[in-house]
Amino acid sequence: MTQKTKERQKNLDELRALAMMMVVVLHFLGKGNLLGDVTSASMDSAGLAAWVLEAFCIVAVNCYMLLSGYFLCETEFKFSRLFKLYLQVWMYSVGIGLLAAATGFVPAAEVDTHYYLTLFCPVSMGHYWFMTAYLFLYVLLPVAGTAVKHMDRAQLRRSVLLVLAVFCVLKSVLPFRLEEDSVGYDVVWYLCVFLLAAYIRKYGLSLLNRRWRCVCLYLGGCILILAELFVLRAFYLRSGSFGLILKVSFEYNHVFALAAAVGLFGFFLHGKGAGMIGTVAEKLSPYVLGVYLLHENIGVRYGWQQFFHAEEIRTVPELLLWTVLAAVCMFAAGVAVEWLRSFLVKALSGANAEAAWKR
Repeated sequence: MTQKTKERQKNLDELRALAMMMVVVLHFLGKGNLLGDVTSASMDSAGLAAWVLEAFCIVAVNCYMLLSGYFLCETEFKFSRLFKLYLQVWMYSVGIGLLAAATGFVPAAEVDTHYYLTLFCPVSMGHYWFMTAYLFLYVLLPVAGTAVKHMDRAQLRRSVLLVLAVFCVLKSVLPFRLEEDSVGYDVVWYLCVFLLAAYIRKYGLSLLNRRWRCVCLYLGGCILILAELFVLRAFYLRSGSFGLILKVSFEYNHVFALAAAVGLFGFFLHGKGAGMIGTVAEKLSPYVLGVYLLHENIGVRYGWQQFFHAEEIRTVPELLLWTVLAAVCMFAAGVAVEWLRSFLVKALSGANAEAAWKR
């Protein structure tokens, strides 16, 4: 997630930026209460359009897992990298959270002991679930990375198929909930995707050998995600059954969501990242994580949507307009804040080093 510039691949930097914008879209639609009520017989066009956008953006998180797994499987564990990443998360958690509380952006009733514990212990309290999972995966890197490097193709393939069968395929086909299903919000699912990404890097997938196949896999997966939702909804409205699994296809560890993410990942993996877009993506990529850490801070995660009139959206054109504006503006704000944070950290580090040298 934080490779040095000389090691970067512009094509995957493009995917990183696109996936982060998709993440913003997901949080705008979900936390902005724009998704239509699937348990209701009546759903307006804006609610339906929101589900379509959700289906084509739900791949974002799995794409990030594939990206980090793709690079981590060839990376050595470094405590300094772990410390810097944790410090980055902590600075956002405390800084943005305290600022939101001080300015009244967070209602005073919500600023309690639990709120402060979440700010000051972001990993242990699961402030940012994705970063908690990533950091734990990184801690396991000496074990997982070594295992991947020492497995041959057959061994790694069997491992990937086994974990996906247990943690992905099984929940995708059963008509009920599994008690141990965390819907992809934990390090277990991250480890599954890590193994898949490692296999793709080491041996490739014939399905991804052509970019048109990748496009078909992405589009087909997204369409199937949406189709399953409305098929289950039809059964629910008619019989009242399947209420607990209505939105199962929109969960990260569902086979359709994973397949669509692999398709989008493969499409960019075989790209060249040439031209102005690739160059811009390369320059912005080191700061993209700041977008997530900014807009998903507990102090602002349920409030920033109001700046884009989420509560006033009633039509499809309004939905599309404000969703695009939200994605672009929050992306730009997150990149700018992370650039400023990085600049200040480097400046302070340089000043401290110079002072230490003088002493």
